[in-house]
Formats: sequence, structure tokens, C-alpha cells
Amino acid sequence: MTALAKLTDRFTEADIDSEIVIMRLDNGEFFSLSGTSAAIWRLIDGGRNRDDLLDALSDQFDGTGGEIGRDLDAFLRELRETGLLAE
Repeated sequence: MTALAKLTDRFTEADIDSEIVIMRLDNGEFFSLSGTSAAIWRLIDGGRNRDDLLDALSDQFDGTGGEIGRDLDAFLRELRETGLLAE
């Protein structure tokens, strides 16, 4: 399975307390990530694939692998749709 990579040339980000604020450089759109979404974002490092993320999240959060996997897939899809994550 392919490692997931952020498209770092398309955004800037700031880590503020437990929140991550991301701004797309092409249109100035802002995103605020906290909780699970911030944890996923921090785990995407170009070296981990989806299954690696799922394993790490299962260690950090309560829930079944299926529940966490569905949430993970939905968030990864959203990141791709907004142009922040490579296909």
C-alpha cells in the first residue's frame, strides 16, 4: 500500500495549542483540525500508509477497527478533495 503524502506546496499550517490551522495558498481557505482529525494529520508523514495510520489511531482512540477505519477513510477522502493530500 502506498504511503500517504501531504501536498506541502499547497498550504501553510500552524499548530496552536491542540488545534492545527491550515491555510490553502491558492485561495486562502482555512481549515481547523482538532481531536481525531488533528491526530490523523500529524500522522501523515509521507512514510505511513492507510493501514499504518489505522493501527496508530486504534492505539490512541476507543472504537472498533471498522469504526475508526470508516472515519479515517472519510477524512482522507476530504483531504484529497480539498487538494491537501496526494492521490
